Amino acid sequence: MIITNELNLPAPFVRMAQSDYEPTPKRYSATTLLKPVREILLKRRHDKTLKQDCSEMIWLLFGQAVHQILEKYGNGQNEFTEERLAYTLENGYTVSGIIDFYDMEKEEVVDYKTASVWKVKFRDFSEWKKQGLIYAWLLWKNGLPVKTVKFYAILKDHNTREAKTKADYPKLPIVEVKFNVTEGRLQAADAFIRSKVEELIKYEDAPDDELPTCSPEDRWNEGDKFAVMKNGRKTALRVLDSKEEAERYKAENGGDYIETRRGMDKKCIDYCLCCEKCSYWKSLPKE
Repeated sequence: MIITNELNLPAPFVRMAQSDYEPTPKRYSATTLLKPVREILLKRRHDKTLKQDCSEMIWLLFGQAVHQILEKYGNGQNEFTEERLAYTLENGYTVSGIIDFYDMEKEEVVDYKTASVWKVKFRDFSEWKKQGLIYAWLLWKNGLPVKTVKFYAILKDHNTREAKTKADYPKLPIVEVKFNVTEGRLQAADAFIRSKVEELIKYEDAPDDELPTCSPEDRWNEGDKFAVMKNGRKTALRVLDSKEEAERYKAENGGDYIETRRGMDKKCIDYCLCCEKCSYWKSLPKE
C-alpha cells in the first residue's frame, strides 16, 4: 500500500498508517475472511500500487489507541490480551486472528470496537457476530473453550444531549453486545471458514475480471428504486422499491412514466480501495 500525505500531517500519522495489516500468502485473518472474494484478492494482487492518504485513516488511529490502552490494563490472572492465534487447515492455509481479551475462568472472548452511534441504532451486528465466532473457533482449535463472546462498542460520536432527549438513542457512549457460543455455531463457523478459504483458492489464479462480483449486500447497495413521474414535474409522485409496485401505483393514482433510480454502491464509492482495479466498478456509468 502506498501511503500519501496530502495534508502534510506530522510523520507519526504516516507511520501509523503504514503499520496497517499487510497480507501474507496462504494466510487469512478473521476480518479478511468476512470480506468478499473479489475485494480480498484484488487487494492482495495490487497492494503495492493501491494508494490511500493517511488523513483517511484517522479512525484507525482511534481504534489502535483504544486497544493499546486497554491492553495495558489487561493480562490479569487467568486472562490474556492482544494474543494472536492461528490454525492451519489440512490444505496448508492458515486462519489467524488477534484476540483482544480472553477470560479463562468465564470462557469468554471480548472484542473492543470503535463505532458510530448509527451502528447501535440500527442494531446491525451480524458481521461482529461472524467475527466473534471465528475468534471462538480459533480458541477452540487451540484447546481453549468459549461460552460467550462480548463486543464493547465505544461510540466515537455519542451526544449526551441526544441521549437525554431521544428514546432510541444509546444512553451511554459504550454499548455491550453479547451472544452465546454453542457447538452448532462453532460447527457453522468451521463450515464457513473452510468454504471461504476453498473459494479463495479456486479464484487465486483467475484474471481480475473473472473474479466473482461482490453481492449487492457486500456493496452496501439498497437496491434500485422506481419513481412514478409526471410530465412537467421535477419531483416524483411516489418512489417505490419494485417496478411492479410503481406500475400499480401509476395505474391507480396517475402518472406519465416510471423512472428507474439505480441503487448506489456505497461501499464501493467510499470504502473500497480496489475500485480502480475492479472491472465491475469501471463498467458502471459515472454521473
